[in-house]
Amino acid sequence: MKFIVVGTSHAGYEATETLLQENPDAEVHLYERGSTASFLSCGIQSYLEGISKNADQLHYATEHSFKEQGVIVHMNSDVVGIDAANKTITVKSEDGESEESYDKLFLSPGAKPLELPVPGTDLENAFYVRGRNWAEKIKDRMAESKKAVVVGAGYIGIEVVEAFAKAGIEVTVIDALDRILKTYLDKEFTDILEDEMRDQGITVRTDEMVKEIVEEDGKVKKVITNKGEYEADTVILSAGVRPNTKWLDGIIELDKDGTVVVDEYMETSEKDIFAAGDATKIPFAPTHGGKLIALASNARRQAVVAAKNMSDKKMKMPEVTGTSGLSLFSHKFASTGVKDIDSDTVEAEVTSKFVEEKLRPSFMGDDEKVLMKVHYEKDSHRIVGAQLMSTYDITPAINTLSVVITAGWTLEQLAFADFFFQPEFNRPWNFLNVLAHQALEEPYGSDNMLF
Repeated sequence: MKFIVVGTSHAGYEATETLLQENPDAEVHLYERGSTASFLSCGIQSYLEGISKNADQLHYATEHSFKEQGVIVHMNSDVVGIDAANKTITVKSEDGESEESYDKLFLSPGAKPLELPVPGTDLENAFYVRGRNWAEKIKDRMAESKKAVVVGAGYIGIEVVEAFAKAGIEVTVIDALDRILKTYLDKEFTDILEDEMRDQGITVRTDEMVKEIVEEDGKVKKVITNKGEYEADTVILSAGVRPNTKWLDGIIELDKDGTVVVDEYMETSEKDIFAAGDATKIPFAPTHGGKLIALASNARRQAVVAAKNMSDKKMKMPEVTGTSGLSLFSHKFASTGVKDIDSDTVEAEVTSKFVEEKLRPSFMGDDEKVLMKVHYEKDSHRIVGAQLMSTYDITPAINTLSVVITAGWTLEQLAFADFFFQPEFNRPWNFLNVLAHQALEEPYGSDNMLF
């Protein structure tokens, strides 16, 4: 059996490892258009902040480590075409174009940065944030930058903002939406984060559209929006990503948003061609439908399912809740399931409850707070989303809420779920219990007198 894997990021890496495990005698070929394998883009912030000392630390596999496992690796090899009927791929490299045959093919086309349709994005000192090459360019630029504008206030943009601010660079962040992190957190949380960013000297400009990046001697000079002008010697473009699938149009079925259409076994419209990662939708537990959620954790799960099915081990892709987490200066936060921005995608009517609660009993001598929000179906009380934030790291608790959503739990079940109590960690009623109590308007969990 001859397997071909295209792409070495999270999905490609996990598919390769699973294929090797499931088929120890198979021939596994791995194609990568770049010069390095399996770069961990999720670690770019640690690299920019100097936690990771060099970009080599941000690889969870290398060309050498793949070869040691018996993988036939093809670096600097761009797969530019597929003949599904004859089971061949067309590969473009420095030696020209060639064709290679396969028995089963795995595609991890990934995503590429959204290119803003404005003048100046190609100027010197304007950078996208995707992959090792861009990460190294940004890191080098930080040594000279004094004033930066970050376009896009999603996870990637916020990570860069924090890294630049910690490096003493004056930062302005601009986003077309009316709040930072709007697709991850609701307003109760983002208001607090925006205030903290301003306290750190960061200029936050939301509900604002970039119109032009102005140059001087070929380098960025300032950013012009529909509401103002901002001087800058560095511009970071992090306004989102789009599926990198244009080259697959007419080969396999694509959705109108450019994502690859896959079935519950991760197989595409063409037999023996499978796909996973940021260019595919994934089953979403709150709605029981497909959703594009570009997370490394999702890509890894999809790749395992695809590789098992490529190995004739029938496995359906399970539903996920889109669980993610991040920190910004003193706050740690996480979310799962639906938020205000997409709660209307659930078929039933959804309502929510926001709660601020003490983490530990008063006698522990601190006033640590937990901010929580739960989204649930109004009639059935089925939980469909949740968010957590604190200056104390309570983000692991979002994994519990992810399981709760996947299991179809109601508020009543979460209200009396069995969690341990120890004063140095929590209160007799765990904060997750209290969140459900408050949503149900039940009196339990107040502990006003002693705790």
